[in-house]
Amino acid sequence: MSSTGGSVGSRVAEHLSMLAAAVDGLLDAGLTELSDGEVVEVMRGVEQSLRRTEAVSHRLVVETVERSVPASLGYTSPKKLLIEALRISGADASARVTAARELGVWHTLAGDPMPPVLPETAAAQSDGDIGADHVRAIAKVMRKIPHAVDNDAVADAEAVLATLARSATPEDVEQAGHRLLAYLNPDGSLGDDRDRKRRRGISIGRQDTELMSRISGELDPVARAMLDPILAKWARPGMNNPDDPDSPAGDGENPAIDRDVLAAAAARDTRTAAQRNHDAFSAVFRTLLESGVLGPHRGLPTTVIVTMTLEQLEKATGGLATTATGGLLPIEDALALAEKAHPVLALFDHAGRPLHLGRRRRLASADQRLALIAADGGCTRPGCSAPASLCAVHHVTDWHKGGRTDIEGLALVCDACHAQVNDGPAGWATRSAPAHSTHAGRTEWIPPPRIDPTRRPRINHRNHPGELIEHARASRSAPVTHSPPTGAGDPAVPGWAGRAADPRRAADSGGGG
Repeated sequence: MSSTGGSVGSRVAEHLSMLAAAVDGLLDAGLTELSDGEVVEVMRGVEQSLRRTEAVSHRLVVETVERSVPASLGYTSPKKLLIEALRISGADASARVTAARELGVWHTLAGDPMPPVLPETAAAQSDGDIGADHVRAIAKVMRKIPHAVDNDAVADAEAVLATLARSATPEDVEQAGHRLLAYLNPDGSLGDDRDRKRRRGISIGRQDTELMSRISGELDPVARAMLDPILAKWARPGMNNPDDPDSPAGDGENPAIDRDVLAAAAARDTRTAAQRNHDAFSAVFRTLLESGVLGPHRGLPTTVIVTMTLEQLEKATGGLATTATGGLLPIEDALALAEKAHPVLALFDHAGRPLHLGRRRRLASADQRLALIAADGGCTRPGCSAPASLCAVHHVTDWHKGGRTDIEGLALVCDACHAQVNDGPAGWATRSAPAHSTHAGRTEWIPPPRIDPTRRPRINHRNHPGELIEHARASRSAPVTHSPPTGAGDPAVPGWAGRAADPRRAADSGGGG
């Protein structure tokens, strides 16, 4: 908490002047002569700098609070000062105060610094490796850790999530956080089963003057898992469109449907996703009443495909199972769902790949597709979150180039990503990770030079959050420990005591306002 007067003030003013000059230079610089790769590099550089300036913002918020600047200027909270001084929204101001509380370095009354509530997250943001969305994803997971979990495990969890965030998207961090919560709380629960039973329900309102009925409610995990694969077929663009007389009706993969007619209908389809869902419900209800048959979907029966480990099956409690539609199910619900289903056992080798089910023909068999759903979980292209229900089976080595329809040479890829695999200058390539690599046997995607001049192979971890956590743990040579400074228990700000001791306390408090 040094003074801003004298030489320090001059240096800060000089840094601000240089920052403004740099921004002016970038605004005035011509970008048309940059190559595609240079444009991407500039975007990355700007993003890294913006992320680091957020860390500067946290320091400024800490400074104003510890000096009681808001009160001295007549404001009742830091949030109101930020709203007036910076002309930002209340939500933005609240988010900045919360971020400063979790990532800022605060001081005791004696002036000794205390470690941030989320120390590894703060370090990653200061390095420019993560942004505000990453921080929010980490904090969201930390808020859900039960207070019964000891502080060492909490600190390790925050370090793992921060390490993961440096190389993953916020969505990846949040999804991995679900698995991490299951590890920290294997018996009890990510959610109270009694609470789910109480909240479940669908309400159909009375018809209004236009004869429309409002539907509202909440689905439990089992109901959601059964609904997703149905919508994947019946709500696809072009299908069951009541506003288009030429739109095919019923099952979107009925072999009797002309593919060209469907493609033309999809191109004309201007409905929102919500409207397509509504029309799908209507069509499904009609078909179920008439025949009760839903038909196949991408070579497999339309059903809920659940993937779980042998350990989960044996314990029959704790953790999560995944569905082919990208959903999550508590193990107990998954097993209950399987009681009335036709079980299919997929065996895996030590690297997590399914054992050979191969049939040397171009089209994958139903057994191979089931094994790929269990192994890949969804589209294998890095960054894609398409579930298995929206994916086709892809030859990692193109069929026309000698690729074999053996299980180790197949992968799930959604239609949009599949179109990006080609030999053109903007095309991606795929290959199986070599035996000596970290993810042996997994499908690696090689970007075109305009995306990455080094063409470094990439793996999609989005459908494998568990391995992300284990990889992040392994990459850390040793747990990071923080020795509290002298007087760390003596807070400088009333009501903020004990923040460094338990990250969940600050995360549980609201938006600083």
